Parts: sequence; structure tokens; C-alpha cells
Amino acid sequence: MSGVMKRMGMIFRAKANKALDRAEDPRETLDYSYQKQLELLQKVRRGVADVATSRKRLELQLNQLQSQSGKLEDQGRKALALGREDLAREALSRRAALQQQVTDLETQHATLQGEEEKLTLAAQRLQAKVDAFRTKKETIKATYTAAQAQTRIGEAFSGISEEMGDVGLAIQRAEDKTAQLQARAGAIDELLASGALDDQSGMHKDDIQAELDRLSGGTDVELELQRMKAELAGPSSGQQALEGGTDGQQSQQQPQDTPRFDKQ
Repeated sequence: MSGVMKRMGMIFRAKANKALDRAEDPRETLDYSYQKQLELLQKVRRGVADVATSRKRLELQLNQLQSQSGKLEDQGRKALALGREDLAREALSRRAALQQQVTDLETQHATLQGEEEKLTLAAQRLQAKVDAFRTKKETIKATYTAAQAQTRIGEAFSGISEEMGDVGLAIQRAEDKTAQLQARAGAIDELLASGALDDQSGMHKDDIQAELDRLSGGTDVELELQRMKAELAGPSSGQQALEGGTDGQQSQQQPQDTPRFDKQ
């Protein structure tokens, strides 16, 4: 069971990796990496600004302490000039305490100044790397886009792309159906012409039937023509013409070789 689960997990990871590889666009990945580098550079710059602000605040405190130290020194000198040694000693004691604070602040100031210089140098180097990455990113994106376009054009010309493959299959199916219909229509025409198939509409006729229809049609025309002539000549002549035409047809229909019987 453990082996089956491991195998299923491997198959799932393989398929997921393949799906992610198809979905991944290198251009989007490069843009995302560049965005992250810009965010990191922004954080370094904010750090430099924070250190510089702290350093500036220490400088202000140092100036204030140094000003107070100088003032206490003047006050002690004046008190000693007036014979107030006790006041002079107190002023010098306070000045010594301030001087210790000044020393501590100067140490912190030097430390912050060193950190600021390091962060500034790091920000400059990171800026250079980001600029270089941006140039390389745009170059890779342009190359990838050109290669992708060239590949699509080549696939379109060769007909191996999915879109062109579908178009080619549709054209092939249309041509096959057209050829099949043409072959079926030709076969049906040949069968109808040969009489192998009956024409249910009654419109198709063979050669013999067509000749018989032509002869009967000609006779009907002659009869109609004689009737019209008789109508134009008058009633009596029309009747005679009709009877004559009828007798003529009957006489034509009788066989010419009528046997004659001689009287004995």
C-alpha cells in the first residue's frame, strides 16, 4: 500500500509539474522577479533613510549637549572668578556628566554613520544589479517573443499547428464528402440511363418509348391541322375532311396486301 501511494504521489507531481510548465510564461516570470527586486531595493532605500534619520537625530542631540557643556564651562569660570568655588565645582561636575553623554552619542553616531555608508553602498550595488537584470530581462523577453512568433509562423506554413491542423482536417472532410456525392450522383445517372433503376417520377423514358411518343405526337398534329382546315372551309367540308381523314387513316392502317377473290 505504501508503494502504491508513493507511485500515485509521483505521478501526481509529474503531471502537476507538466501542467505548470505548460502554463508558465517566461516573460511573466521575469517580470515577477524584477518586481521582487524592485521591492527589495525599495526596502534597502527605506533602511538607508531610517539610519540617516537616526544619525541626524543623534547629531542634533550632540549639538545640544555640546552647547550645554560649553555653557556650564562658562558658568563655572564665572563662579570661580567671583570666589564661588562651590558653584564652579558643581558646574564642572554637570559638565563632566554631559561630556560622558556626548561621548556615548558620538560612539553611536559613528556606528550609525558606518551602517549608513554600508547600506548606501549596498543600495547602489543592488540598483546596478536591478538595472542589469532589467536590461537582460527585456532582451530575453524580446528574444522569446521573436522565437515564439517564428515558431507559430513555421507551424502555420507546415500545417502542424493545432489551429491549422483543424482547418486542414475540415478541408479534407469537405473534399471527401464532395467527392463521395459526385461519385454517387454519377453512379445514379448511369443506372437510370441503363434502365437498371426505375424512374418513380415517370419522367425517364428509354429510346424506343421516346420514338413511339414522337410518332404518335406527329399523328395528333396532322389530325389537328386537318380539323382546323375543315373549320375554315365550312361545316360540310369540315365533316368530309374529318371523315376523309379518318378513312385515310383506316385505309392506311389496313394492310396493303389484301387478298382478292376472283369470281369463278
